[in-house]
Amino acid sequence: MSTGIDLQGSFIKSLIDLGLPAGAAKAVWMPVPMVLMLIGATVGVLVTIWQERKISAAAQQRIGPEFMGPFGLLSPVADGIKFVFKEDIIPAKSDPWLFTLGPIIVVLPVFLSYLIVPFGENLAVTNVATGVFLWIALSSVQPIGLLMSGYASNNKYSLLGGLRAAAQSISYEIPLALAVLAVVMMSNSLSSIDIVEQQSGYGILGWNIWRQPIGFLIFWISALAECERMPFDLPEAEEELVAGYQTEYSGMKFALYYVASYVNLVLSALLVTVLYLGGWESPIPIELLAGWLGISETSPWLEIADASLGITMTVLKAYFLVFTAILLRWTVPRVRIDQLLDLGWKFLLPVSLANLLLTAALKLAFPAAFGG
Repeated sequence: MSTGIDLQGSFIKSLIDLGLPAGAAKAVWMPVPMVLMLIGATVGVLVTIWQERKISAAAQQRIGPEFMGPFGLLSPVADGIKFVFKEDIIPAKSDPWLFTLGPIIVVLPVFLSYLIVPFGENLAVTNVATGVFLWIALSSVQPIGLLMSGYASNNKYSLLGGLRAAAQSISYEIPLALAVLAVVMMSNSLSSIDIVEQQSGYGILGWNIWRQPIGFLIFWISALAECERMPFDLPEAEEELVAGYQTEYSGMKFALYYVASYVNLVLSALLVTVLYLGGWESPIPIELLAGWLGISETSPWLEIADASLGITMTVLKAYFLVFTAILLRWTVPRVRIDQLLDLGWKFLLPVSLANLLLTAALKLAFPAAFGG
């Protein structure tokens, strides 16, 4: 099987060939994935914001952004410039340290979580053995920042928004983790790369969505709730809480919340792609196509094509999920807080437990199909 292009190995080898010592070449490589990750996440946010505006406009039968650049593509850039130059206001009776730390604690775990997302077998920043659960652990830090922001704002609406964010996160993290555990049980690994490889070889028929349809729905619903997307945006419900924990924020501090929301949505879509939609695998295996065309699997051109196709497939699958999340936001009305908590504790939790037990039973009964 073609393993795609080894970006790290090729980069270090080229530096060594230029006369750089091996240790220095590895040191030069270390910041490169971080920079690429930050650039990729930022571009992903800009694309998602533009997509949100165009899809919402189409859903409401209006034009949407059109005149700021071609097709309105520069409107997210204009947003960023506006946030940079807006006045940063700290309320007089707030706790300034906690008020400032809140957005930082919210945004940092989201960007760190991108480290475990693989775009190809050798196109991941790091292959952590417990990659998926590292994301769950990092995402559980966010409610602390939201609660901190709500408390530090010295505003009753902000405090209620922070409390709601903490309650919502706790309610949906458990079914989300149980849905992931069912996939891990089939893959016999916690590594995101191993999970994708377990789905390879059979094209679209090998994807986990066919073996875990219930887990897929539980994960996607829980991920939308973790991202506070409509209909689960209770922590910032404008009809009830003005803007929830964001009420007193402006300038770049508000921009951090704004960015974190969209980065988290793209990250969740990427993880659904990795766990249930075969990650970088295409619907028709590239090895099969190479056999039909008579191309050797060790061909350098095939490796480049495989790596390029892997990145393309991962991004396309993720943005299809982003599209559905945005369409859902402009279609479904917001639920009440009691309905939100009931869905998490009284429905998704028992269903996710039943799905985990069913997966264990199927793994014992049909080990070839369920990773025994």
